[in-house]
Order: sequence, then structure tokens, then C-alpha cells
Amino acid sequence: MYANDFEYYRAESVDEAVDLLADHEGAELLAGSHGLLPRMRTGEEDPSVLVDINAVDGLSSIERTDGDLSVGALVTHAELAESDLVREHAAALADAAGEVGDIQVRNGGSIGGNLAHGDARTDHPAAVLALGGSLAVTGPDGDRSIDADDLFTGHFETAVGDHEIVTALRIPIEGDSSSAYHKHRNPLSGYPLIGVGAWTHTDGKTIERVRVAATGNLAYPRRLSAVEEALEGESLEADTITAAAEQATLLDDDEFRPDVQASPAYCRHLLSVHTERSLRDVLDVDGE
Repeated sequence: MYANDFEYYRAESVDEAVDLLADHEGAELLAGSHGLLPRMRTGEEDPSVLVDINAVDGLSSIERTDGDLSVGALVTHAELAESDLVREHAAALADAAGEVGDIQVRNGGSIGGNLAHGDARTDHPAAVLALGGSLAVTGPDGDRSIDADDLFTGHFETAVGDHEIVTALRIPIEGDSSSAYHKHRNPLSGYPLIGVGAWTHTDGKTIERVRVAATGNLAYPRRLSAVEEALEGESLEADTITAAAEQATLLDDDEFRPDVQASPAYCRHLLSVHTERSLRDVLDVDGE
């Protein structure tokens, strides 16, 4: 199928892009657009105006600033997966980026659009939630920050406003911490049926702080609070991790999206399996 006709504007700055979005009701941003363009071709989305931000300077860097890892909105999945800086300070994000789609999508798709788009099936949300990240956005009222915990409000729904632009993803850098992401790939689409990101901070013997989050066939990406509560303050032992991972099975049926390929019962099983794999990875605890 072909997309319907639309007007096209190429912004030279963030401010110009914000003005164009505000001036044209229903306008959408064009960056990597590996989510938007396919949905336009199928008729799922039909914007009358596209605002291209690929020419905007300052949105394509990965750098460490003031205790944070700052990732520009136009950084591609391939660049994230290959970045030594991301691998060192936010391994879960590099893991997730390397799992996105295929090589064409990874080379073209961008992190800002992925997160703003709010597709619950994609890999990055679980990693960003586990890492305690936040989005820097700019809109008609100026700049603001959106914590990852407040970002995802539904499938294709986020807290990013209609006239706001994501400019960067920020990940706090903390010592004595590690993270990882594991998924069960849908063999047809490449999306995760279930993907789990985990981040832990330890003193070498005890799990002092932990964040675990899931994406995939869920109503929306979310933290697994029962798993986190079962781990905090506990020792680094295999039995502890296995028992905590079982807490991921407590989600109700209505917390999953309907899917003929994966029932809620199967998704709960996958949640437990990949939660345990991610935790064993970050805590360096082998199975029996």
C-alpha cells in the first residue's frame, strides 16, 4: 500500500521543528521513522504533515556529561549497539539496540523516535526503565524532563506532548552497578514476545538496589516491582534469583495484550525465564 499525500517540511533547528508542529495540527516528526512510515503505508496512521528533523544539529552524539550518559535523539540503534561508552555504562541499552529488527532497521531507526512512539512491542523500553533513564524534551513551553517511569502510558501512548520533540535520552551513571537485557524473539516479526531489562547495584555480597522491567506482549512497558522487592537486600545466590524471577508470573491476564501467538500463561512463563536470565547476567551468578 501507499501512504496518502502529505506536506513535507525540513526543520533546521529544534525550535523551528517545534514551531512547525504547533502550526500544523496532527503533524508528525520524521527521523528514522521505521515505526511511522510502515504504519502510514498500512493506513494505521495518516498525518497530513511531516516535519523532518534529520538536518537538526546536536542530536546525534553519545557522551558522558555531569554523571549521566547522554544519547542524542537521532542516534541509531546500530550506533548504540556498537558504542563502547554505552556498553560500559548502560549495557542493557546496547543489548536492546542490538536486538532491534534487522540490520536495515538498526542502521536507520533512532532512539528518540523509538521511545516517543510508544510501541510496547519494541526492545528499548525495558532497558531504559531498568536503567532509570529519562527523556529530555523541548516544546512550546520550553524544556522539561520525563522520567522513564512516567513515560509509557499505553500501547502507542507516551507522556511526550503532541508539539514536543525528544532531544536526548539520559542514563545516570553509578559505580558498582551492571545491567543486561534478554528477550524471546517473535520468529515472524522480530519484536520481543517478552523482553526483560535488569539493573543492579551491589556491594559484592548483597543486592542493595535493583530495577527490573519488561516489554513485549504487555499492555505497556512496565517495571516488575514484585521482582525488585524480592531481591533488594538479599544475598547474591542462585536460589534467591530463581525465587525472585518467579514473582514475574504474578501479572494478571489483563496486563497482557491479546495475541494469537502467545497466551498470557505463555507470556508469564517467558517473563520468569528471561527475568532470571537477565538477573544472572548482571549479578554474575551461574545456574546449577
